[in-house]
Order: sequence, then C-alpha cells, then structure tokens
Amino acid sequence: MNIFDLAAGTPGPAPAAVAMCSRKACRSGASWQLLWNNPKIHTPERRKIWLACGEHRDWLEDYLQTRGLWKETVPLGTDAGDGSPGQGQDG
Repeated sequence: MNIFDLAAGTPGPAPAAVAMCSRKACRSGASWQLLWNNPKIHTPERRKIWLACGEHRDWLEDYLQTRGLWKETVPLGTDAGDGSPGQGQDG
C-alpha cells in the first residue's frame, strides 16, 4: 500500500493487530489478561480486560487489587468473558 492507494480509498492489506500492554506508555506485547469489574457500575458477571506484559503484570494487578476491582489473571488467548481489551487505567 502507498499514499496514492490511501488517497484513492483502495483497500490494502490490513496491518496485523498486536495486543499491547495497557500500562501507560508501555508498547510491549501483552501476554496476560487481567479481568476486573467495578461493582458500582458493572453487573457481577461482567468482566473488563486489561492486557499486561510480563514486566507490568504485577503493577497492574496491584493497581486493581488496591481498588477492589481485580477478579482474575489469565494468559492471553484464553477466553476471558464479555469485556473487551482496555487501554490504560481508565477503562
């Protein structure tokens, strides 16, 4: 694909989606899903998902646990409920 294809609206190959860590400013590939929900606004079965690289998994878990939001951490690729991957800590 080149700039002329973009201007003409010609479809080109889609870039491969890479799951990235949800930690602010981290661009590492994710290998973990941190499942959480906010009981003040979500139904009990609802699971939101943050993605984490190995370096930031503990930090993100601690962030969620401190606020009483964390439910479970599972390897990326595991079916993890009805949430969608979040980006950052505002999800």
